[in-house]
Order: sequence, then C-alpha cells, then structure tokens
Amino acid sequence: MPDRYRVGIDTGGTFTDVVAVDVASGRLTATKTASTPDDPSRALGAGLDKVLTLVGAGRSEVEALIHGTTVATNALLEERFSGLALITTAGFRHILEIARQSVPSGYGNSYFWVKPERIVPLERVHEVDERMNHRGEILRRLDDDCVRRVARLLAEQDVEAVAISLIHAYANPEHERRVRGLLLAENPHLTVSISSDVLPEYREYERTMTTCIDAYVKPVMQKYIGRASDTFKTSNDDGSMPFLIMQSNGGVLPAPEVAGRPITTLLSGPAAGALGAAYLAGLSGHGRVLTVDAGGTSTDICLVDGGEPHVTTEGRVGRFPVKVPMVDVTTIGTGGGSIAWIDPSGALRVGPKSAGADPGPMCYGRGGNAATLTDANVMLGRLPAYLLGGEMPLDVRRARQGIDQLAKHLGVGPERLAAGVVEIADWNQVNAVRQVTVKKGLDPRDYTMVAFGGSGPLQAPRVAELLGMTRVLIPPNPGNVSAYGLLAVDLRSDLVTTLVQREDRLDLTTVNAAYDDLIRRAEQELSKAAVPQELRRLLRSADIRYLGEAYEVQVDVPAGVIDEVAVGQMTERFHERHERLYGYEYRGRQVCELVNLRVSAIGLVDRPRLQAADEESPEQPSAESSRAVHFLGTGVVETPVFRRESLAVSARLQGPAVLEEYGSTAVIPPGWQAFPDGLGNLILERPAT
Repeated sequence: MPDRYRVGIDTGGTFTDVVAVDVASGRLTATKTASTPDDPSRALGAGLDKVLTLVGAGRSEVEALIHGTTVATNALLEERFSGLALITTAGFRHILEIARQSVPSGYGNSYFWVKPERIVPLERVHEVDERMNHRGEILRRLDDDCVRRVARLLAEQDVEAVAISLIHAYANPEHERRVRGLLLAENPHLTVSISSDVLPEYREYERTMTTCIDAYVKPVMQKYIGRASDTFKTSNDDGSMPFLIMQSNGGVLPAPEVAGRPITTLLSGPAAGALGAAYLAGLSGHGRVLTVDAGGTSTDICLVDGGEPHVTTEGRVGRFPVKVPMVDVTTIGTGGGSIAWIDPSGALRVGPKSAGADPGPMCYGRGGNAATLTDANVMLGRLPAYLLGGEMPLDVRRARQGIDQLAKHLGVGPERLAAGVVEIADWNQVNAVRQVTVKKGLDPRDYTMVAFGGSGPLQAPRVAELLGMTRVLIPPNPGNVSAYGLLAVDLRSDLVTTLVQREDRLDLTTVNAAYDDLIRRAEQELSKAAVPQELRRLLRSADIRYLGEAYEVQVDVPAGVIDEVAVGQMTERFHERHERLYGYEYRGRQVCELVNLRVSAIGLVDRPRLQAADEESPEQPSAESSRAVHFLGTGVVETPVFRRESLAVSARLQGPAVLEEYGSTAVIPPGWQAFPDGLGNLILERPAT
C-alpha cells in the first residue's frame, strides 16, 4: 500500500511554506517556494509539487491538503469597494455613518478628526420597507415591490456584491432571506451576503459591517478557491483531493463551505501559526507562551495560556471591526521585507510598507530599489549570503548599496545605519508585545517566547532581552510553523444566537431550546464535512455581562440540561474571568445578564507527532565556518556558524553563535546559551537580571 500524506500550505507575503507529513510514520518534510502575489494559486501548485518531489510521491497519494490564505485579508486591506452595496431597513440608511463613538487614540492632541470613508458610500445604501422587533416578531411585512425597485437600482449602479442587514434579523431571518431571493431572481449573477447567516448577533453596526466585509470578499475568495481547486485536481475517483481551508477561529472547513462564508478566513495564516506554535510548545511542557511569527512582510503576536491561544470576537482587520470568532492575533508591519525609510522629520523608520516577494529586498537581485531589514541583516553578517539552504543566493553588494544610500541621507556610517534599522525593527516588535501584555496587566516575563517564521529567530533574543524575558523556544523548521500548524488543527464551525435575559429572570425552557437548536445545526455542519460520530465534539459557551455593561465575557457552559445549578456555575465562572481580565468583580452585588449562546462544532483530526531528536551526534558539534557578525552593544565579533541539525540533545552552545537551517537563521548573542530539547526545539536562555 503506498504512503499517504497530509500537506499544509501557508501563503505568506514573501514565501509560500509547505509541510508534508507521512500519515503512517509521522515523518515531516518541509520546504518553501516564492509566493506569487498576482495569483497565489500558482505558488500553491508549485509548493505542492515541490514537496511531493522531495518525498517521492504523487498527488494521488495526498490524503488531504490544508491551506492558510491571506487572499481575503489582502482584498480587504486594498479597500477597493466600488462594486459593493448595502440594503437595510427603512430609516437606518446612515448606520455605517453613525458607527460608534470611538475615535483614534491621538484625537485629543489633534485640532479635528474626520471619519474615514465608509466601506459603502451613501449612494449605494438602499432601504427596504419592513420591520422586526428584538424578539423576531414582524411589526411591518416586507414590501416586495420595494425590493424589486432596489434590485433595478443595483443593476444601474453596476453593483457586483450586496450585503443585506435588516434590523433585528438575528432574531428572525425571514425578511433577509426573502430579500435575497428577490434580488437573485432579478439578477442571478449578484453575490449576496445576509447578516442572519454571517453574524446572527445583536449590535447593528458590527453586524452590518461584518456582513459588508463578507459580501465584499466573497467573489474574490470564490474565484480564488475555484482556481486553487483546479490546481489540486488528482486522479481520485471524484477528480480532486480533500481541500480544507484554515479559518480565523482556529479550525478548518472544506473549501466549498468556506467559499460561502469567506469572512471566517480573514486571519487564516496568522491563526495557523499561533496554533502550530502553541501545539509544539505544549508538547515540550510550555503551556504559557508568547508566539512571535515574523515573516517577510509582517509580525504576528499571540498569547497562549494553558496550551490554547486567546480567542476574541472583537477583532479588527485594518480599520474595520470584524465580529466573528478569531484567534486574538496582533499584527504589525515589521518583517524581513520591511522597507527602511526617512520620514518628513528626518527620523529613520522601518515598515510598515514591504518589498514583498517581487521585487523583494535589494539583495534578492530582482529589481528592488529600497533597503529593507533583510538587507541590513545581510550587511551586518547576521544572515548568510543565501536563503533556503543555497537555493536563493543573495547579492550582498546590492544590500550594501541600499544601506549606503540611506546612511548618506542621515550623515552616519553604513554599519551604524544598518544596526539602527535592526534595532528599530526590534523595538517595533517590543512595542507590539507590550500592547498584548503590559497594556492588559500581564507581565511578559511570565511567558516563554516562541519565535518562528523566516525572520523570527533572527530577532527573538534581542526582543526578549528588551522585554526582560529569559527564555526563547525556536521550533523545528521555524520558517514553516504556520504550515505545520495547519496539520494540527481540527475542523471547526462556530454557531451563535442572541438571547438577552437577566440571571434572576432566566427562562430556562427557552435557553435549553435555543441550545438544542444550535446543537442540531452543529451536527448538520459536521455531517456535511463527513466527520465520523466518534470524532465529533460539541462545545457550549455563553456571553455574559453585568447588567448595564456594554461588553460581554465568554465562559464555558456545563454539560447537560441548563438548570439553576448550571446557571450558578456559569455566573461563577463569569465572576472569576471578569476579575482575571479586568481586576475586579461584583459577585453578589450586581445582576448578571446572558447575551449570546454559542456552540462550537469540532471534528477531531489526528495531529502529527514530533520525532525524538537524535542523541547519537557529537555532544559539541564543530563549527561549519565563521564570519564577522555585528551585535548591538558588543560590535563586530568573529562568530562561529553551525548547522542546527548538527546539535545533539546534550549540546550546549555559548553565544555568540549563528545557527543556520533551511528556512531560517538564529543568532545567539553574547550572554545567551542555546541547546536543543528532546523534541528538536531549540531553547535559548540567558541569566535573569
């Protein structure tokens, strides 16, 4: 019987990362290929063929392909909304204009602030005559003729996608579904999203905005998934391999399901990285970690407690609120391709603009003419004169030219300028980490940093040192952790319904009926994905707040029928979590209020196993070579260079040292030591100060 493989492919801004796991043996094979921003599906096909060549297999031997994509994210950040329209209830045409009473944090120091343009301009916001109340009771029947008139207006405006968000549709979707049917009857080629499918929760602005985003990215994602599915045709009986796509909530779904709900993929790649890092660190006994995923374009940061990444329903992508469950990842524009530039005040900046994959940093030799973080690292000897184990040579001379040009503008030497670029990039990451830790009352020193991505291990020790952290974990194949994470996540679909009731006036019959309906729908989702009964898990939770508060806290719900005992357990969990998050609680002094009921449908997968590290290699490996490397505060030091795979479990390396491997380079500064653990992770430590 031929070997069977599961393949994870994560598309990044510079490289597309690929990992294949042999289902029987657990053997992992990792590789990379250049991303193709004009059509990411081309890099997917190239990456799949490359890894299958390495393992000596054909496409018919692929059991499943799991993909993390940035297509929806990039489409949203480009903000090309010309073909998008919104339909809402009569009297609510300005819902996007009113929005919320939030302004940028620097507003108090400004003379004025003007709201940015809405995702849908007012001339493409249309009203229909209808009205529901918050219980879903129809106060005014939908006017079908009004909807048909709107359909004709949409045709005149050359609208391609429509978001439908009617008032209180979360409580009763009847009118939204009717509007969708009438629109498609007039124009079958229209792409339509309705809020009762996308986000059946109360809060009109967030529900409307989330539905608009789903409608906007839906045609983009549907075209992309179609091209990608064609790329993965095989000789199987049905003509294609199982094709799963990573969602922002930390689970995967079959591609056809995702095409109908593309909003769920907005943080697809970063979520996979955080989950993969959390899983690998957990296997080594590190349950409380801070993941730092630094690639070619950006750095993604996530907190993990108890082996599980933090999840939020209050996320943002760019300037847009997106109220769907997503792994709580903070992203900044600092990566290897981040461009160094001088702002109008004459200060040196790094990012957020990136040279990307094409043309890329100047040292790539593809026509790039802006110095980047990678160029600075090459010039300082922190990177070798090649990437990908020699597959991609780097032009050191071109890197120096770019740094020299910037240095002349600032009147400093090129080495000092390059060191400044690296230091600014380090501080960009430090400030981002502080936003997710110190700003929330958490001490980063209580966590282990897990550094991965192509450039993560390069910066991690210095970033950790600036934060007062003493331990960094670098997983095996750090440049491919996001792709690995795709192989370690379950199928997942999140369902929600709004049911606002005080704890002292709770209608238990209604609550149990609502959960029964969510569970029925969750079982249907798992059946559509062909998940066997023994691999199904249903997780219940609820959003609770103190009466009068504006925001909720999500807590787990006990198994079984919801009775007074279960309600007491839920509210006690709420008090505890509220105190943990905000530093106070009102137990016994303030009534709690139930807001949303949630059920997560989980289809368990067999996660890949890490192979134990080889202990038979020499205890202290010999350096492969040495080169002059610049270290901040120390200067240029002749530094030994090692291959990471040459380190035995018992090996101890004292910095300074450089460890190279296929997809990444780790720099061990003076004062740090490095050693592998039993599962192939590289541990970096320094004395506490």
